[in-house]
Amino acid sequence: MNSSRRVPQLLLTLFLSLMTTSVCAQAQPAKEQFEPRVGQEGKDVVWVPSPQTVVNKMLDMAKVTPKDYVIDLGSGDGRTVITAAKRGAKALGIEYNPDMVELSKRNAAKEGVSDRATFQKADLFESDFSQATVISMFLLPDINLKLRPKILDLKPGTRIVSNTFTMGEWAADETATVNEDCISYCTALLWIVPAKVGGTWQLPQGELALKQTFQMISGTLRSGNVSTPITNGRLRGDQISFTAGGAQYTGRVNGNAMEGTVKGGSDSKWRATRGGN
Repeated sequence: MNSSRRVPQLLLTLFLSLMTTSVCAQAQPAKEQFEPRVGQEGKDVVWVPSPQTVVNKMLDMAKVTPKDYVIDLGSGDGRTVITAAKRGAKALGIEYNPDMVELSKRNAAKEGVSDRATFQKADLFESDFSQATVISMFLLPDINLKLRPKILDLKPGTRIVSNTFTMGEWAADETATVNEDCISYCTALLWIVPAKVGGTWQLPQGELALKQTFQMISGTLRSGNVSTPITNGRLRGDQISFTAGGAQYTGRVNGNAMEGTVKGGSDSKWRATRGGN
């Protein structure tokens, strides 16, 4: 008899235990979803989102297309990455705050671009962004300067866009101010990583000695005993142009070789090599 009565009691105890667990689970408040706060502390900077109109302008200036791979340094809530993905580009956001990374992933999913917009929790200074064709950022000037050597080692022609903050003495190739729907941080800047051309180059007719300061170049073109100074020297990615002796040289740099056309007097081709190539 005792044994038979014990079975219903055990069932009742189990039932009450399950009910208590269920009620407690329902009574517990759901975990609040992370919401970013303007000015919240980050590893290197506080978070302030770029106005969407400025994001649009930066990507316009970089001429982002579906062929591009955009990497946003300090991607915050993911808006720049998502905007690039909406233009058909593959885009990656690098962000140190894991909550912001998860928020960005949710935002990308809402916009239906999770297949092209990805995010990773990482330190900017330890990340590899060498495969990017476009780099975007909204970082402080001192952070930009720390990143600048790494950026200048990227493939010539890589486009760099920044909201408001500069690269020190490396002047922007283009600057634009956005007036529509923007109250603060309304300047978009573009740099194009220049090829490295400093040094001595050999031409069939003489020697080309170049000095380079970012995208600006100077130097001399020597033919025999005649040395002609270079003026209007400039690089735009791997494209080079300069004037010497009244002739305008334009061409393309490919490592230790460059070639192009000369205009002035009679048009002709030119080619130069560096380091014995």
